[in-house]
Amino acid sequence: MATQEVTMRVWRGDASGGAFKEYRLPIGEGMVVLDVIHAIQATQANDLAVRWNCKAGKCGSCSAEINGKPRLMCMTRMNTFKPGETITVAPIKSFPLIRDLVTDVSFNFEKAKTIPPLRLKPKEADGTRRMFQEDIDRAQEFHKCIECFLCQNVCHVIRDHEDNKKHFAGPRFFVRLAALEMHPLDTNDRKQFIKEKAGLGFCNITKCCTEVCPENIHITDNSIIPLKERLVDEFYDPLAWLFRKIGGK
Repeated sequence: MATQEVTMRVWRGDASGGAFKEYRLPIGEGMVVLDVIHAIQATQANDLAVRWNCKAGKCGSCSAEINGKPRLMCMTRMNTFKPGETITVAPIKSFPLIRDLVTDVSFNFEKAKTIPPLRLKPKEADGTRRMFQEDIDRAQEFHKCIECFLCQNVCHVIRDHEDNKKHFAGPRFFVRLAALEMHPLDTNDRKQFIKEKAGLGFCNITKCCTEVCPENIHITDNSIIPLKERLVDEFYDPLAWLFRKIGGK
């Protein structure tokens, strides 16, 4: 197997401070960034902290910023870099640092607890529930989310304004809300929640979340914009407001 030497700049430190440290080591064909991080652990820095699980791009655990771009380490091949290029690996920046490449992403799990759940409509007379295939297809891509939180990491509403985290769910949860809202059997009304608790109005659809999604989910076009349209229809359409006023609803 052909080998070459590579220079890696890896962030080392914790919440109190730290710095990038350089490591030089040989790599072989077919390696990904996560392989190199593991090699550094094995040969030069046994205490290097990194979070990973599947190494197949499906668990979302190994999120990092590689040469400044949020990516999955296990899906970033070393042969995509120029020979001799120094590769910088840093933790994702929108969440508190625990140590080295590991951050505290519990913010996302707390947000997940607040999402109003699926509420199925009653079964039909024959005891079944029926859906049209096109309705299923519409929301299918949302279920591909692996919760890598790269979209949360690049969202400037979260990244640049710590205080917004209390009032803003972020793109990952707009995807979940869209999946629920578009479910053909759901009866739960989440519009007030999306407006007031999830803070959809903070999003100015820059599409940075869509650009970093490793599952190629069209977060902005297929989830955020349709949710915004529903809120406009519900709260800002003067004809709809007049109809509800006259109808007493």
